[in-house]
Amino acid sequence: MVPLLDTHQHLVYPGRQRYAWMAGAPALDGKAFTLDDYRALTAGAGVAGTLFMEVDADDWRDEAAMVADLAAAEDSGLLGTIAACRPEVDEGFEAWLDEGPGLGVVGYRRILHETTDDVSQSDTFRANVARIGARGLTFDMCFQARQLGIARDLAIACDGTQFVLDHCGVPDIAGGVWEPWHEGITAMAALPNVAAKLSGVFAYVKPGEADLATVRPWVEAVIAAFGPDRCLWGSDWPVCIVKGGDLPGWIAAFRTILAGYSDDEQRAMAHGTAERVYKVRLPG
Repeated sequence: MVPLLDTHQHLVYPGRQRYAWMAGAPALDGKAFTLDDYRALTAGAGVAGTLFMEVDADDWRDEAAMVADLAAAEDSGLLGTIAACRPEVDEGFEAWLDEGPGLGVVGYRRILHETTDDVSQSDTFRANVARIGARGLTFDMCFQARQLGIARDLAIACDGTQFVLDHCGVPDIAGGVWEPWHEGITAMAALPNVAAKLSGVFAYVKPGEADLATVRPWVEAVIAAFGPDRCLWGSDWPVCIVKGGDLPGWIAAFRTILAGYSDDEQRAMAHGTAERVYKVRLPG
C-alpha cells in the first residue's frame, strides 16, 4: 500500500476557535473534528503524515498557534501547517510571515472562492504573494471554476511563487458543467509554477452521490492535464462529508483511481509531489 501524505487535513476545535462560516454548513456547524477523530477514521488506511490546512477560523492567527501546539506531540502525524493569511492587507503582513517558521508553516492560503473577484488582483495582494514565494513557501489557491482565469492571472503575476490549485479547481460536478472548467484546468496546467490538489470533489456532487463513479472522470481529467508529477492528494476532511460522503470512502476512491497508474506515478500523487512542493518528508 503506497503511503499517503494528506495535504488538506482540517481540524475543528469549536471549544477554542469560532468558525462563523460554518453556520451555512449544518453538517459541520458546532461540531468538533479533532486529531483523535482523524486518527480513528484513517486507522489502517495508509495515511503516513498530514499537513494541516487552515479552516478560516475567525481568529486565524490563533488557529496557527493552536495547530503548532497539536503538532508538538510526538505522535501527531502533523508535518506542517498551511496557514491562513490576508495578502490584501499590507500592514503587518511581513511580520506575520516571519512568525511562520516558529509555527511550522510550510505554506499559506487565502480563501478566494467566496470573496469578490478583485481581491487577488490588487498590487498589494500580488506583492505579498510574491513575498511568500521569495521565502520558499507555497500559496494554495481556492477559486471557483468560473474564476480560474483570475487564478491563472495571479500565478502569472507571481511566477516566483509555487501555487497549489485546491480541490481540482472546484468543478460543478452536481451540475455537470464540464467544458469551461476543463478549459480552465488546461490553461492552469500550462503554468509550470502551479500544482493541482486532488481533493474536495466529494463536496461538489449532488447529495448522496459522493462516490467513485461520480468523481472519477473529474479527478482523472486533472491528472491528465497536470501529470502525476504535479498532482498531490488531500482529504478535505471534514468538508468531504457535507454531501453524504465520508473520509474512508474518499480514501478508498482515491486508491482505486491510483491503481490505474504506474508505481512511480502512484508514489508521486500519493506523497512524492507533496513532499517536493511543500518541502516536507514522510517519516521512515
